[in-house]
Amino acid sequence: MKRFIKDNKKFWSYILYAAKANLKKDVADSYLNWVWWVLEPFCFMLIYAFVFGVIFEAREDYFPIFIFVGLTAWNFFNGSVKASVRIVKKHKGTVSKIYLPKFVLNQVEMLVRAFKMLFSIAIIVIMMFVSRLEPSCYLINVIPLMLLLFILTFGVMCICTHIGVFISDLKNVINILLRVVFYMTGIFYSIDNRIGKTHAWLATLLGKWNPLAYIVQGLRSSIIYKEPISYTYLLIWYAISIGLSIVGVVLIYRNENTYVKVI
Repeated sequence: MKRFIKDNKKFWSYILYAAKANLKKDVADSYLNWVWWVLEPFCFMLIYAFVFGVIFEAREDYFPIFIFVGLTAWNFFNGSVKASVRIVKKHKGTVSKIYLPKFVLNQVEMLVRAFKMLFSIAIIVIMMFVSRLEPSCYLINVIPLMLLLFILTFGVMCICTHIGVFISDLKNVINILLRVVFYMTGIFYSIDNRIGKTHAWLATLLGKWNPLAYIVQGLRSSIIYKEPISYTYLLIWYAISIGLSIVGVVLIYRNENTYVKVI
């Protein structure tokens, strides 16, 4: 833990510099620049809102906000985890020349995606204002839920980073698993309303023991429905996420010298 904290302090300037460079690179060849960071999630929200709100007649309150909250959390997790699988090989030129704790590469990726997520959060605030959805005292729960999302994402990324160095096919496996998790998370439907009425045990399994579903439902409860979240499951997932992060960081520290030889 001391080494992890020390390395974070030492390489924090590099993390900020690399994140800024990546953000500039993203918009370097684009006419609309940073506007794409808003348009992409917003367009997907409109597509899902039309398909599931109109064609499949979803009846969740404030359905556009309902979907956008889910997409905001999911896009951060999904994009970060996918990038982590081959992140060491992607930065082969850097890690083979200088010493850099490999989890720092994940932190750069997370920081870039967290910055882009701010635009989605701004859209949610605007949509709440337009829909006259007043905030409640439960809005404070967004902070621990988002922090849980960051810790969980970091832990999964570190483990995927380690395995991805040795198994090239992990990228394909992760893509399939993430697609399965996407449909089990309830991004465009309510797990309680769609599944809970007929299969309560399955709704509990998907809603409480799927961390992404728990986070998404918690965000919706705090922002849209003005309801409390389950703090018991919050603590459980904090413990699991911190455990995953520790395992991932330890794996990287113990094997990072081997990574250079493998790549």
